[in-house]
Amino acid sequence: MVLEIRLSNFFSIKEEVILDLRAGNIDTKQSHKLKNNIFQYDDIKVLKTLALYGANASGKSNLIKVIRYCNAMIFESHNYNENTFYNYKKFKFDGYPKKPSTYFIKFVINDIEYDYSFSLGNNEILTEKLYYYPKGRIAKIFDRNESKGKTKRDKYSFGNSVIKRPFDVAESTSNKTLFVSRASQMDRGIPKNIFLFFHQTFILHYQRYSTNHFGTLVRQHEDKLLHALQLADSDIVRFKQMVRKEKGKSVSVNFMTEESIFHEMEQENIEIQTYHKYAPKVAFDFLSEESLGTQKIFFIMLTILDVIKHDKILLVDEIEDSLHPQIIEYIMDLFSASKKSQLIFTTHNTHILDLNKFRKDQIWFVNKKEDGSSDLYSLYDYKDFRDSMDVEKAYLQGRFDAVPIIDNSDKQLQSLLSHGK
Repeated sequence: MVLEIRLSNFFSIKEEVILDLRAGNIDTKQSHKLKNNIFQYDDIKVLKTLALYGANASGKSNLIKVIRYCNAMIFESHNYNENTFYNYKKFKFDGYPKKPSTYFIKFVINDIEYDYSFSLGNNEILTEKLYYYPKGRIAKIFDRNESKGKTKRDKYSFGNSVIKRPFDVAESTSNKTLFVSRASQMDRGIPKNIFLFFHQTFILHYQRYSTNHFGTLVRQHEDKLLHALQLADSDIVRFKQMVRKEKGKSVSVNFMTEESIFHEMEQENIEIQTYHKYAPKVAFDFLSEESLGTQKIFFIMLTILDVIKHDKILLVDEIEDSLHPQIIEYIMDLFSASKKSQLIFTTHNTHILDLNKFRKDQIWFVNKKEDGSSDLYSLYDYKDFRDSMDVEKAYLQGRFDAVPIIDNSDKQLQSLLSHGK
């Protein structure tokens, strides 16, 4: 699970913003009705879903992009060479291009809490830290500061016997590479667990057809997937998967360059045939004959079922893209019914801005400030906003900012549409 994320100096994010998935102290009749929107970890209540609202160009997608970028560095940076360039931009004003960018995340693996952070220069790692709470008290795993000296022993310090032969790893870690990434590659225990958390548990996108484990996921969730599609009003009554193993190229995306990377390997060639209730014996080829909407809901439900079954975290930008509002509510209901899975998403769908469905600490806003930077805050911060108030109406009226300011007066529209100068 994820408890907290902090970011600074990425794209439109200037000063540090904090995304907190720990539930606020809300003890109302309404919050008791929404008890399934949270789960318990030790003495902490944790949010299952968190919605991000804001105007276009406010920085919502930047927030998602930065989390994806920083998480991907953890499971990719051991491959970085001297000719690798970090594919992100710092905040452009007020001297921030010369300041470090920072990422911090507090998360839990196997009931142990971890604090992990790093900072970046224009093209190098500046600092990196990993602490944990094995017995409820904080302990150091490692601390890295590239400015502390010339040798690895100057730059690194380690907790007692937490990582096997840590300086062997440090010696092979370049200033472009995260230590956690290199240590996992060298089969060190805790760093490998950290790597697997970010690679396999913190899911950055919906499942894609081209990924190597697509066929495995379909087989694992076949019955529930069909049921989930039918609950979403699909008329598919069954589907058949055919697998052929053959040598070919698999594709992945390099988050540093956003380029596709092709790998030569034996892979599964998956073909899916679907059958509909009005003609249950007629096969449809999934990729060429099913609508894009059907394909999308298939991939969405496949991803969500896997996330929920294994208590993972899913990150989604613009969750309403090509989806009916009732499908969005269906997705929210699935996460509320889950045990400990989490969903972080951006949206413009105001129909789910309803305090009968969301707690105030689940609703967050991204607003563009006068200096061009993105601000992040929660409805929970508005202490005077009662559960009985209409949050959708208040949001659209600009009560929380985070909405576009549009001058659509008749005078301005006529001026825009008039001919000539």
